[in-house]
Amino acid sequence: MLLRVAVKDIAFFERPVAFARPFRFGAVTMNAATQMFVRVEIEVEGKGRATGAGAELLAPKWFDKRPELTPEQTIDELRRSLLIARELYLANKGFDTAFGLHAACIGAQVVACAKEDIPPLAAAFGPAEIDKAILDALLRVAGVSFFDGMAQNIAGLDARLAPDIDDVAIARFLTSRRRLDRVAVRHTVGMDDRIEGEGGVADPKENAGTRYFKLKLNGDPVHDAARLARIGKELATRPYAIKVTLDANEQYADLAALNALVDRLDHDSALAPIASNLLYIEQPMPRDITKTSPLGRLAAGNVIIDEADDSYDAFPAARALGYRGISSKSCKGFYKSIINATRAAGWSADGDCYFVSGEDLTCQAGLAVQQDLALGALIGVTHAERNGHHYVDGFAETPASEADAFLAAHPDLYARDGGKVRLAIHDGDLLTGSLIAPGFASSVHPDWSTMQPLKRPRQRVLQEQAL
Repeated sequence: MLLRVAVKDIAFFERPVAFARPFRFGAVTMNAATQMFVRVEIEVEGKGRATGAGAELLAPKWFDKRPELTPEQTIDELRRSLLIARELYLANKGFDTAFGLHAACIGAQVVACAKEDIPPLAAAFGPAEIDKAILDALLRVAGVSFFDGMAQNIAGLDARLAPDIDDVAIARFLTSRRRLDRVAVRHTVGMDDRIEGEGGVADPKENAGTRYFKLKLNGDPVHDAARLARIGKELATRPYAIKVTLDANEQYADLAALNALVDRLDHDSALAPIASNLLYIEQPMPRDITKTSPLGRLAAGNVIIDEADDSYDAFPAARALGYRGISSKSCKGFYKSIINATRAAGWSADGDCYFVSGEDLTCQAGLAVQQDLALGALIGVTHAERNGHHYVDGFAETPASEADAFLAAHPDLYARDGGKVRLAIHDGDLLTGSLIAPGFASSVHPDWSTMQPLKRPRQRVLQEQAL
């Protein structure tokens, strides 16, 4: 099944996305954003040409949270990451496997971005988006779905970027994969979201009847504990069992602050509804502190990394510090997610518990949510944060004809409601049946004619150095 590809063209487009409600996480509040689309044309050796696509939100102040940068500057870093990656991928003129092309470019990408003061997490964004579109085109040429193609390792994924495992382990993991028919939705509760009453966390009209909840933290253990007590009181009224995760988005300054929160969770009876149903705490501390701070006694719990996942060796390094898991986000690179899932399976084989979680950086209806959902369903993520449908009204500014095309092609994932095409949640779950079409989890592509070309970023660092 191994096929080799050559990239012939890469184009980027943008579309504005208005939010239905503010989304506050970490140090940023989003009221609107831009969704980026990538279109790639490849030639498959001996089989002709094909076009592939991918999409992702350009999220401000997540990939790079440095306080001196404006939200727009961090978005421009992502645009630069895309453009730098485009040059590197197009410079490879010969045929290679899809993963081989990624492996040949990712190191140079990180170096080139560093010269413009773009951190590794943002640097990885460009290749991550291009890789999705390349795989989409490759799967379409082969006439197979993402699940069947990856089971046969159509991308040529190997261990060259992860020397702690080997090719056999990757092949064994991929051939063992069985698509999850359903993936439970984990409902996000942002810092500005209502807690009590109508429209609050326990309102089924608001949370779509989900059984899993992701609760954002602001880094102040006293404030967070009081807010969690309010949320726990509301969730305790639900007629069925729930599970929760906590996400601080790097806001806890150090281990002392994190220990203060965990102590409250362990001993405050008002927090029992949260503590007794807590699955894990996600990325509590800044990534630089994370990488140098062993968890100590906190290693007995489930603490995972997310923003600190900025390289192929991040998970083994975090494991050595006491972390039990790592997030999967297609915007960080789906190849890395598969490598990390392979690691977790191997490390857990002797009875330990290591895992990969499913998190969502506001994946929008259409390509973005479908490809990220398919990735999770492949690697065994049984529940995943899904917040795009919560903070954005359906397909938002997407033209009606495009939204209708996605609805017709994926009727188990979308439904028409109040004149809008929206994500369809079935008893708290998303269904994956329609994702098995040839290509990367989508039978249709967006309407390219309705988008604007990628906005030209201001090269902040280079301009400042020239002054």
